[in-house]
Amino acid sequence: MRTRRAALAAVAASASLALTLSACGQSGEGGSEESSGSSEGATIGIAMPTKSSERWIADGNNVKKNLESKGYKTKLVYGEDDPDQQVSQIENLITQGVKALIIAAIDNKSMNNVLQQAKDADIPVISYDRLILGTENVDYYASFDNEKVGELQGNYILEKLGLKDGSKKGPFNIELFAGSNDDNNTRYFFQGAMNVLQPYIDKKQLVVRSGQTKLTQVTTLRWDGGTAQKRMDDILTSAYKSERVDAVLSPYDGISIGILSALKSDDYGSASKPLPVVTGQDAEVASVKSIIANQQSMTVYKDTRELAKVSSNMVDALLNDKKPETNDTKTYDNGSKVVPAYLLEPVAVDKANYQKVVVDSGYIKESDLK
Repeated sequence: MRTRRAALAAVAASASLALTLSACGQSGEGGSEESSGSSEGATIGIAMPTKSSERWIADGNNVKKNLESKGYKTKLVYGEDDPDQQVSQIENLITQGVKALIIAAIDNKSMNNVLQQAKDADIPVISYDRLILGTENVDYYASFDNEKVGELQGNYILEKLGLKDGSKKGPFNIELFAGSNDDNNTRYFFQGAMNVLQPYIDKKQLVVRSGQTKLTQVTTLRWDGGTAQKRMDDILTSAYKSERVDAVLSPYDGISIGILSALKSDDYGSASKPLPVVTGQDAEVASVKSIIANQQSMTVYKDTRELAKVSSNMVDALLNDKKPETNDTKTYDNGSKVVPAYLLEPVAVDKANYQKVVVDSGYIKESDLK
């Protein structure tokens, strides 16, 4: 019966694909990209946040490639940072009969109704990188050790300022930035960094001259670099008329680029006014080039090729009546349940090790950094 149902599903999926392609060409409505691996495989829906970030383009392509290598078909959609559009796309994927969903949520609190639809259709859901909140209808979570990401950023700042080894006492001026307030990872990144930095703030070896130290004060909606640039401009104008910024905690490369633009507009980077230590995350090409040019100080590398493998393996296990591999069954409480997770290890990258970590591993081509 399982074989017969699978064959019928494959025929139906092929017929649906043929109709779709004849009506709309290779790209479906709402930025859908459909391709097929084995004609016998089930179709898996992949919902990614946006094509405006090279990171998410790579994630989507890597998940697609991994699933297709296992014989599955894929439907890949991008919500372009519009939560309503992403929900609509997922509803369409459910209607089209996908057998599993891999979702990197734009707004992690907007999925309740659509994931109930998935549950009713017996479609398992993998929460990809960003934990979906407030619903029991999330089966597994694939991500990195997000608190460690923040710890790597915070420790890098302490090391570069000389506070870690005690060679310098400060005080040093620091400003804090966090990710989007609708992304659950934001809390973990910030918490990890502040676990490291807060003792030095308490001892006044680090001083936040803007006074903005609470998570609610430092978030950056949609992780937008332009929003971060404007906030950094405002901070420099109001709090640094005669003082100098020594470090900026930035959670993401796109935010870091915006921060650096504001700093350079205020004459940072000149011989008399060196750039502060600026952290980042995701090892995007623009930021690795910035690191090589002695502007951004570091980034946190997360091998999303491995994350794609983990999420694809989870789907494959579920659809073959097996239990997916996990390594954390206690940490990630989404408000309705503790979601079993598999966490990968992030790596700090700067000018000293970028070649070995991101180029020699094939994550970034040497030619892209020229």
